[in-house]
Amino acid sequence: MNPETFKPKHFLWTFNAGVARIALDRPERKNPLTFDSYAELRDTFRALVYERSVKVVVFGANGGNFSSGGDVHDIIAPLTNMSMPELLDFTRMTGDLVKAMRACPQPIIAAVQGVSAGAGAIIAMAADLRYAAPDAKTAFLFNRVGLAGCDMGACAILPRIIGHGRASEVLFFGRSFSAEEGFNWGYFNAVIPAEALEAHAMDMAKKLAAGPGFANGMTKNQLNMEWDMSLDTAIEAEAQAQAICMQTKDFERAYKAFVARQKPVFEGD
Repeated sequence: MNPETFKPKHFLWTFNAGVARIALDRPERKNPLTFDSYAELRDTFRALVYERSVKVVVFGANGGNFSSGGDVHDIIAPLTNMSMPELLDFTRMTGDLVKAMRACPQPIIAAVQGVSAGAGAIIAMAADLRYAAPDAKTAFLFNRVGLAGCDMGACAILPRIIGHGRASEVLFFGRSFSAEEGFNWGYFNAVIPAEALEAHAMDMAKKLAAGPGFANGMTKNQLNMEWDMSLDTAIEAEAQAQAICMQTKDFERAYKAFVARQKPVFEGD
């Protein structure tokens, strides 16, 4: 993909100075997901693995809402008429979106405003950093539509963010939580006034984009990989990862800048 000319069919995309911004584009219905938007988002995050010019991704709101999740008419209704193999194809495809988000080396920032529900909440959950407007309302509401809370990695990722007990409550009851609750739980990194949310997310993205991109990607990789490692294995993995980073030009740039009492200018190599 060429981020400068990329024109997705099923969501919004802008790219500037190393920062890509994504937003779903059905604001009149609070930005629900469709079969096509799921697939195109998955393919886009997969492609980002090989696109070094993209340093950071911001997944933002549109029209005052983040995403209401799977579209009731375009997704939920057809699912009730599918066979088991077809349903499994769908659930694996949605899970592949989360896998792609976690596997791409670029840090992902979710700027959450208004409704963030179902699969919309999952997308925010799968990001690396989450910032919320005060009106953000998050709901992993699968239980409320007769489904299990174990959707798209929720039972693996959410307890690691907010703890097992809180994740159990949210997933068993499907209840929503406010931006303030999410911040107190560690789900949101900060709550920002609505009028400043986008600027704050972009400011954080620019700071990350100006950092050592290769090393940041390595940090994200290790945060993912060390979930199921023993401490000894994790320490060895980090030793190898850090030794690789010590071979980058960014590491040398940082040293020379320190000696010269200058601020390093990282280039991600």
